[in-house]
Amino acid sequence: MSAFRRDRAATERVTIGLNPFRGKIIMSRTIWVGAVAYDPKVVTIWEGMRRYFHEEAHLSVEVVLFQSYEAQVTALLASPADPLPRIDIAWNTNLAYLQADAWSGHGCRPIAMRDTDLAWTTKIVAVSGGPVAGLADLRDRTLALGSRDSGHAAILPVHFLARQGLVEGQDYRTLRFDTDIGKHGDTGTSEVEVVRAVLDGRAEAGAIGSPFWKAVRSERLVPTGALSEIWTSPPYNHCMFTARPNLDRVVERQFAEALSGMSYDDPSHRAVLDAEGLSRWVAPHLDGYGSLREAAAQQGFFNRPAATSADA
Repeated sequence: MSAFRRDRAATERVTIGLNPFRGKIIMSRTIWVGAVAYDPKVVTIWEGMRRYFHEEAHLSVEVVLFQSYEAQVTALLASPADPLPRIDIAWNTNLAYLQADAWSGHGCRPIAMRDTDLAWTTKIVAVSGGPVAGLADLRDRTLALGSRDSGHAAILPVHFLARQGLVEGQDYRTLRFDTDIGKHGDTGTSEVEVVRAVLDGRAEAGAIGSPFWKAVRSERLVPTGALSEIWTSPPYNHCMFTARPNLDRVVERQFAEALSGMSYDDPSHRAVLDAEGLSRWVAPHLDGYGSLREAAAQQGFFNRPAATSADA
């Protein structure tokens, strides 16, 4: 850890020069970005992102990989005196973004998101022609859910169903697959288990995110027509680049402008964008987080964990 802090101190020198990316005289310094290693492809994605920042945007960006979003948010909120990795910007899930916002007293700032982070929905699926054809049929039956910290596959389904008068443990049972705790459902493993449970009869229905449902159908992950969508939630937004409260606004703007410079028409950019699942980076849309903020508060996800060393 001390080596990390020495290396960081050595690279935080501020320099002034011409930025060929924007043609302006700017101040630049190393920007430390956090990402969660939920899959081996994350390394490849961020190697490509770092190459773009260095070679085309002419920003010194270094990446710290974490094993959980809780550790990443801890690093985002760390002070210079904390014996922890300390990052400037975090690539957060929607839950991690809201936790950073809550735990910083609303000091953290949203920077950018993917175009594909807009208007996610949760789907409840069931066996076609089976006993569950609508929400009313869930009463006294079992609903499969993904990892408990997954907004799309657990937190929001429970929340939205309660709005419909269906209370977990009272009106229906749940079968939960907590297979990737700390990664907020990013791995998709728990959603695979949800679908498997519905198909083999351990649950009469299951909750999954709309991107996974799209993959189920387009990639024919289950026999055609085996599952039907019986309900779709109201839309909500997903991931968000989040800045620590005291990050220099100039640095924040440089980072956001560099992201906006990535073009899907450029083959070298497209490879990275495809791997991260987007066509373009967009400005923050903050109107899509209200439901998850309410659900996370009700379900205890804003209770800050005890201070621990962030595992980078």
